[in-house]
Amino acid sequence: MQAAIIDLDGTLVDTLGDFSAALDAMLAQLGRPPVPVAVVEGFIGKGSEHLIQSTLAHVGAPAALYEEAWEIYQRVYRGLNGQRSQVYPGVPEGIARLRAAGLRLACLTNKPTEFARELLRVKGLGAEFEVVFGGDAFARKKPDPLPLVKTCEALGTSPSCTLMIGDSSNDAAAARAAGCPVVLVTYGYNHGEPVRGVDADGYVDSLVEVAEMVGSLARTHPAKAK
Repeated sequence: MQAAIIDLDGTLVDTLGDFSAALDAMLAQLGRPPVPVAVVEGFIGKGSEHLIQSTLAHVGAPAALYEEAWEIYQRVYRGLNGQRSQVYPGVPEGIARLRAAGLRLACLTNKPTEFARELLRVKGLGAEFEVVFGGDAFARKKPDPLPLVKTCEALGTSPSCTLMIGDSSNDAAAARAAGCPVVLVTYGYNHGEPVRGVDADGYVDSLVEVAEMVGSLARTHPAKAK
């Protein structure tokens, strides 16, 4: 393993509070009722477009409201980004161990790049990553493999020796299609579904455990470790 690409929402930071607050504020300005936090959790992971469209559909709002909703959401989210979110336990230590193992690190998320970089900065994680790419950085988002392939190119590593660390089927599907080994954390969102049902090379309850798995991944997947 030469590098690790790490997802953001649900993997590094629990951002459910930020999403819920921004969506409720958006809906209030549109004259619509708030959405329960548990419902919002199931919408996370496929980018802001999907999040907003799913929320509007849930409250029975017409699709024609999307453009207005988008503008409101972007403004509101920019103002509260990171205020109601927390870094997951074990993340700083896990990152430190991955760096100590010699892995180069990138953050890849479907969240807009502007919001991703600001969130990492606010949470004290911005300096840990060589590159940070959001859902607007490339022509397609995860689960398409393009973002992973492009991130590997930016790192100068091959997909076969670049580990994807995420919390959802999106991350796993993108990794499989790109040729990256993939490990999923068990505490994230995964669209409200059990993450252990997703095809992956391993599952961890803390990012600290990932560094311990790097050597075993190299041994059990020799083709991926070239």
